[in-house]
Amino acid sequence: MSPQRPSLVATDVDGTLINDVEKVSDRTRDAIHAVVDSGTPFVLATGRPPRWIAPVVEELRYAPLAVCANGAVLYDSATDRVLSAAVLDPDELSWISEVAGAVLPGCGLAAERVGESAHDAATPQFVSAPGYQHAWLNPDNTELSEHEVIAEPAVKLLIRLAGATSREMAEAMIPQLHGLVDVTYSTTNGLIEISAAGVTKASGLRELARHLDVSSERIVAFGDMPNDIPMLSFARHGVAMENAHPDAKSAADEVTATNVEDGVARVLERWWQ
Repeated sequence: MSPQRPSLVATDVDGTLINDVEKVSDRTRDAIHAVVDSGTPFVLATGRPPRWIAPVVEELRYAPLAVCANGAVLYDSATDRVLSAAVLDPDELSWISEVAGAVLPGCGLAAERVGESAHDAATPQFVSAPGYQHAWLNPDNTELSEHEVIAEPAVKLLIRLAGATSREMAEAMIPQLHGLVDVTYSTTNGLIEISAAGVTKASGLRELARHLDVSSERIVAFGDMPNDIPMLSFARHGVAMENAHPDAKSAADEVTATNVEDGVARVLERWWQ
């Protein structure tokens, strides 16, 4: 990338910004504060929902704008306000669930919903059917019947099949969905995530750049998993972590050190010391 400073810095969270105990190192925090102090926007771009951004804000000691739910939600963590959300409607959710039942027998379904804020008590934000086996802790989960899970609009439909790999699941589902929705994954552990057509971290980042009125031509972006690939490809300079999935590395312009070796900071320090 040119010596000219980026117009915007975007980073994934898990496996990228934070280390393996979900902390931001002093070096990485200092590098990010240098970016912010220079007036350059720093944003998160994550598969996490808004309600899981607060611990990152605490670690950063800064409340950034965030592209959440793999691009489906734009969230202002400073004001705890959802700026926009792209949803799958119940008809789409019903169709996807039928395809999943045929292609991935025995799979479980869950849906990520969003309200006006990260902690909108009026909206149960993560709902799962009884057959859904959680890939990670979800203490805020609400268990519903499968019919109820797909009865309300959702920013993501999650499909879980323990014992399968996420790649196998995606390869089985994608041909049957005919490009009418977006399919990705952020873990290899038998979980795929489905969003509305065209919704990716790249689309969310493009919208956020417009919101900030900054050029999208000099974005630097960091990531580690297949759900980061659209963003790494969209950015002027896409950076994968050394611990990244091979497909993310292939899509990147550069591979930096791991998330436990200050990989993000090492790149940012070229422009901000």
